[in-house]
Amino acid sequence: MGTAGGGTGARALRLPGLHGYAVEFSPYWPGRVACAAAQYYGIAGCGTLAVLEQNEAGIVLLRSFDWNDGLFDVTWSENNEHVLITSSGDGSLQIWDTAKTKGPLQVYKEHTQEVYSIDWSQTRGEQLVVSGSWDQTAKLWDPAVGKSLRTFKGHEGVIYSTIWSPHIPGCFASASGDQTLRVWDVKAPGVKLVIPAHQAEILSCDWCKYDENLLVTGAVDCSLKGWDLRNIRQPVFTLLGHTYAIRRVKFSPFHATLLASCSYDFTVRFWDFSKPNPLLETVEHHTEFTCGLDLSLHNRGQV
Repeated sequence: MGTAGGGTGARALRLPGLHGYAVEFSPYWPGRVACAAAQYYGIAGCGTLAVLEQNEAGIVLLRSFDWNDGLFDVTWSENNEHVLITSSGDGSLQIWDTAKTKGPLQVYKEHTQEVYSIDWSQTRGEQLVVSGSWDQTAKLWDPAVGKSLRTFKGHEGVIYSTIWSPHIPGCFASASGDQTLRVWDVKAPGVKLVIPAHQAEILSCDWCKYDENLLVTGAVDCSLKGWDLRNIRQPVFTLLGHTYAIRRVKFSPFHATLLASCSYDFTVRFWDFSKPNPLLETVEHHTEFTCGLDLSLHNRGQV
C-alpha cells in the first residue's frame, strides 16, 4: 500500500511463492484489502485469497484461503462486510466468508475457461455480480442463487475486465482481447454499445465516479483512453507514458479527473487528464509485473 503524491508512505507484505493479480479495498473497513494471488504467474499451481490490514505496525495478514487453481480477481460484497467473491483459472467463482477460518461457502462453475474478472454491483437495490472469462462470455449472477441469471455473448476475444456502472443500475462495461469496449444493460437483449477503443488487446476498463458517460480503457498498446458514451468517434483523452501493457486502471473516488494505472513495466502511474501535462507521478516500488490496483474509498490518496 502507498499514498499517491508522496511516494514515501509505501508499506509492503511479501507472500512467498505467490504472484498478486488483483487487490480491492474493503468498502467497510478502512485499511483492509483483499488480494487474489496465484502460483507461477497463474500458469500452473494453486491460488490464495489473502485478506490484509494496514495498522501502525505495517501490513498484517488477517486471513488466507487456498484454492486449487490460480485466483485472478476479487470483489467485496456490498451487503455483508465479511463476504468476498474470487474468480479462478478453473472457470469457477468462489464465495468466501472472512469471519470463518475455512471455505469457500459456495462454488459456481459455469465458465469453460479462466475467469479473469469479477465485480459486485455498487448501486443500491440490487445484489448482482458480473464475471468475464477467456471463454469470451460475461455472466450475470445473484450470489443467493446457485446458477447464473444470464450469459452475455458478442465478444470475439478473451474478456479481461468487467465493471459495473456506479451510476446506472444494471449497466456494466467489458473490455476484451478483441480490441473493443462494450456496454451492456442486463434488461436489454443484446449489447448496448460497441467501441473499437484500441488497435490492441484491452486489459482493463473503469467508470468515472463523477460522470456516468465517461469510461477509461488501458491496453497492450501502452495507452490509456477516455471515452464519452455520447460520442464514441474519438477518445476524449489519450494518456501515454507506460512502456509495457497496462494491466489495470482505476478512476479516483475523490477527484473527477484523476486516475491511476499499473503496468507490466513494473510501475504505477497517477494522471490528471485535465492538465496539459497529465502524468503526475510514476511510482517504481515493484520489481515484477504490476497486475492489481485499487484506490481507497476511506482514505484520500491511499492506493
